[in-house]
Amino acid sequence: MGLPLSKFAWFDGKYVLTEKAKVPITTHAIHYGTSIFEGIRAYWNSENLFVFRLEDHVKRFRRSGQLYDISLNFSDKQIIDAIIKICKKNQIRKSCYIRPFYFVGSYGINLHVTKKAPTHVAIFTFPFGDLFNKNGITAGVVSWRKFSDQSTPPQAKMGGNYLNSIIATQEAKRNNFDEAILLDHCGNVSEAPGENIFIVRDEKIITPSLSSSALDGITRDTIIKIALEQGIKVEEREIPRSELSMSDEIFLTGTAAEVTPVISIDGKQIGTGKPGNITKKMIREYTDIVMNGNENYKHWLTSVY
Repeated sequence: MGLPLSKFAWFDGKYVLTEKAKVPITTHAIHYGTSIFEGIRAYWNSENLFVFRLEDHVKRFRRSGQLYDISLNFSDKQIIDAIIKICKKNQIRKSCYIRPFYFVGSYGINLHVTKKAPTHVAIFTFPFGDLFNKNGITAGVVSWRKFSDQSTPPQAKMGGNYLNSIIATQEAKRNNFDEAILLDHCGNVSEAPGENIFIVRDEKIITPSLSSSALDGITRDTIIKIALEQGIKVEEREIPRSELSMSDEIFLTGTAAEVTPVISIDGKQIGTGKPGNITKKMIREYTDIVMNGNENYKHWLTSVY
């Protein structure tokens, strides 16, 4: 899928034409997946561009690399400033997606990656709307399991980790579903390939605990906080696969997916087959917040202009 990339990227502290930002074939990350990334949204509300939970994303950005002793050789402030300035440099005045990442450069075929391994940092951006149909999508549980702490850290947003997501997505698409649902190593619900999952039962929101190999997602955290503020009960626990089909509502959350209703699982209709009331409420609240329409959550927004 081609992307309408912005003209300039930020690469190791400099602005370069995106088409000129290239790396050699000897780059370690190409061979072994030693790259760390974040997905960040910025929203244009006709007056300003607001980056959502920027500091939280940058903190996780650094923390992911630390799990593998891969160094981010710029301070958090430098990365934050670079993200804001690349939006300004590209004169972005529409909602967009921002992709910062860092990776191990030329390091031979050595698997002993240390903090001294050479790394590079890049940031690019592009206009972005809805990833999924907000009227609801179909999903199916796939045969592939989500990896766990027994094999590799689920909380690290590493490039190599997402091969698991790719193979799960491929299976879901072959089965004519819009999205996949992965189970954890115990057979409980974990998450979707790029999203956390929530179910609604008896007016209560339930989401898998982190022990089910679910990512500690920033949008996940956002929805939990919003729901609690609205007086909705939230429970984090193991969710057996069979409980999916007994749900009143299901929705996915993620930076790219935002809040996306799931209207059927494995071909079985969920609820009325339309987005449920709590799901619609979460969509409204989330949209209001990111568009700078809620005074209580302004601290989650960083203005660009």
